[in-house]
Amino acid sequence: MAARAKLSRRDRIKMGIRKRLSGSSTRPRLSVYRSNKGIYAQIIDDVTGKTIVSASSLSKEFTADGTKSDQSVAVGKLVAEKAIAAGIKDVVFDRNGYLYHGRVKSLAEGAREGGLNF
Repeated sequence: MAARAKLSRRDRIKMGIRKRLSGSSTRPRLSVYRSNKGIYAQIIDDVTGKTIVSASSLSKEFTADGTKSDQSVAVGKLVAEKAIAAGIKDVVFDRNGYLYHGRVKSLAEGAREGGLNF
């Protein structure tokens, strides 16, 4: 029961966030998903419904070691590098119902260091 309540709480927060922000072709949405083992980031154009760029700590091209927070910074830099290669500089950050703290904050800081503006 506790796991269901926690998930539904995050879903409620997520719906409130998604009601206010949306990604366009000029300023797509950087969405973050956090699991126990890894962290994932996608840059999404909500108008066409397509994922433009994605990166994760479990992908084959990812090679960083260290703590999960260190890996989050590296994923942020990787997604920023891919986005800039695809011609995207400005994004809208979607924390996906998670608190802006810990690994989510580390990913955002890594993306900013990589050159994304949000």
